[in-house]
Amino acid sequence: MLFNKLPDDLFVPLSGQNRHIYQAVLLELADLFFDEDLVDPFIPKDLVRSSIEDAVVRLGVRRWEPEIDDDNDDGEAPRSTAEYTNRIYRRLVDCGWIEEEQRIYRTYVLMSPSISFLLRSLVSIANLEKRSYGGAVLNVLSSLEAAVNDPAGRGITLSEAAQTASDFSAHLTDMMLGLRELKISLSNSQSPQEIVRGFFERFVEHILVSDYKTLKTKNNPFRFRRQILSLLRDLQFDTVKVDKLTRHYQEQFEASYDDAEAMVHTHINRIIRIFDSVDKRLDSIDDFRYRLEKRVADTVRYMDKTTPGMASRLSRVIAELAKRDELPVIDTIEEVGFINPSSIRSPIRRRIVAEPTVIRQQQIDPKVVELRELFKAFKERREVKVERIDAYLERHLSDKVSIKAEEFSIDTIEDYICFSYIRHLASLGKKAKKTADMFKIEFAENYTHVADVVECRDFTINKVIQRKP
Repeated sequence: MLFNKLPDDLFVPLSGQNRHIYQAVLLELADLFFDEDLVDPFIPKDLVRSSIEDAVVRLGVRRWEPEIDDDNDDGEAPRSTAEYTNRIYRRLVDCGWIEEEQRIYRTYVLMSPSISFLLRSLVSIANLEKRSYGGAVLNVLSSLEAAVNDPAGRGITLSEAAQTASDFSAHLTDMMLGLRELKISLSNSQSPQEIVRGFFERFVEHILVSDYKTLKTKNNPFRFRRQILSLLRDLQFDTVKVDKLTRHYQEQFEASYDDAEAMVHTHINRIIRIFDSVDKRLDSIDDFRYRLEKRVADTVRYMDKTTPGMASRLSRVIAELAKRDELPVIDTIEEVGFINPSSIRSPIRRRIVAEPTVIRQQQIDPKVVELRELFKAFKERREVKVERIDAYLERHLSDKVSIKAEEFSIDTIEDYICFSYIRHLASLGKKAKKTADMFKIEFAENYTHVADVVECRDFTINKVIQRKP
């Protein structure tokens, strides 16, 4: 647990009234203890005290607040830099930040692993160093390629890829929360100058330029995401490579085969989840960015409309108007009224980038085309056309003046449609009026069979003789 690794009074110096002094000293000691050229982690006490004194001199400390929980503090302010250094050094030793070790006649100072890791984390928070998304994604890709190409010898790189992906995901979350925190602080500010200053100092310098701008460049680091996901999904179903990775994990982590196999699948699924959800997380970041920029843009626009000294001028005008018995009549107005739809500027539209789509030519099954043509032909044969009805009647009447129902023949679908509509020509409207006027139909009371296809009421069709005027 956390409390078993760190001393109980570790954070007391950073929570007291002199915390800014201890902050500067710890940053100075970090440069000393984390020096790349440092071979022996045991540093002489004189060198440590000298580094603390340099930080005190550079900080220019001349005010020391008495600390009740400090046994070395007698209530009096230090009178010299040496006294400042002595008190700070003893406080850091008592609280557990540094430890002393005696070697014969010399005293050395060291920092425990847990304290060292904590101080490195605090230094990274204080510096807010720029993160390279391209480097993080390429690191995951190269580690995955090494694990896939040589699972028996370099399979441990899969674990490193999972850790890098987790850090990358956490940094995306931190960036989104940083935007949210900045938006809240700007919303609570009542001064337009503070809003603009905070926007440029915190958003443009720390978030936009360092992090967000990287995601909007042409060389977007996420262009390797598809390749990473493809490698992982192929690896999931490659039993041979998964078995080799499991045995490599078993050797490296000294675990059982089942635990090693579960660890391999956990790392694979973790990377897949992170890179699958990147688009949604970037949309959330873009939404926060849009609202933040809109807030600052509105502030700048309203600041631009104000004029220095306008408040005093309006005050004098109101005072002069108050002395008059009658107010002057305004005969001119501005082009755009104060309360008018034209006076309200529309918000900045968000630029939505269209996602690329692959156009593929669809191959239609020949059987589907053939069936479609057959259906069109069948539909065309069932279509009711007055010309077909005229031809059907002329073919059966020929030189006859009248014809009965049983004398008609039905050999095709077209004949069946025409026979069905010759009894109801009036229902076809204007397009069949000429044909209906040429024939007269008389229905009988009995029913008859026509060509062994239709049973209908018997009828007789007579030609109407047109008399010349």
